Amino acid sequence: MQKLSQLILKLFGWRLDINLPDTQRYVIIGYPHTSNWDFVLGMLAKWALNVPLNWVAKHSIFWGPFRPLFISMGGVPLDRKTTQGFIQKNIALFQARDKFILGLMPEGTRSKVDHLRTGFYYIAHGAQVPIALAYFDYPKKVVGIGKVLIPSGDIHSDFEIIKAFYQDKVGCRPELQGNLCIITSRESKDH
Repeated sequence: MQKLSQLILKLFGWRLDINLPDTQRYVIIGYPHTSNWDFVLGMLAKWALNVPLNWVAKHSIFWGPFRPLFISMGGVPLDRKTTQGFIQKNIALFQARDKFILGLMPEGTRSKVDHLRTGFYYIAHGAQVPIALAYFDYPKKVVGIGKVLIPSGDIHSDFEIIKAFYQDKVGCRPELQGNLCIITSRESKDH
């Protein structure tokens, strides 16, 4: 699967620009998330790199024959209406495992959002693992991981680093890219 994925990416003109963390335990976030093609590119990159990534997606895509397929591909269904305990459950998974990579899309949807979700940050900080900043840059045809951030606990300061990194990344549908900000009043709900 690794060689086939590398070949498919190459045939379609995409390249990988990857700076993986020097650890087997981290949170990886993907931005911008504006198209279903992000999933295809993300899976091809996962297989091309042979990375044992677990990824979270809305539970509604895990239906019928796709449920066992997506779960076998590392998928974890999430019912967004009942996310209570999501952060603590994932911190516990990191604490229980020597190897665990968790992939999240902080926009939480392909639609335009006015802020990014902060759960990824609290999971990484609570589990004391780095955050790898992955991206899809469609004009340049690059799937990458360009920066690794160790969360300091000061979300506002760390988020300025995240924002600066993603500032020039362009999704498939740029008009749907989420705003690179967080909302203080929501942090307590996300946490």
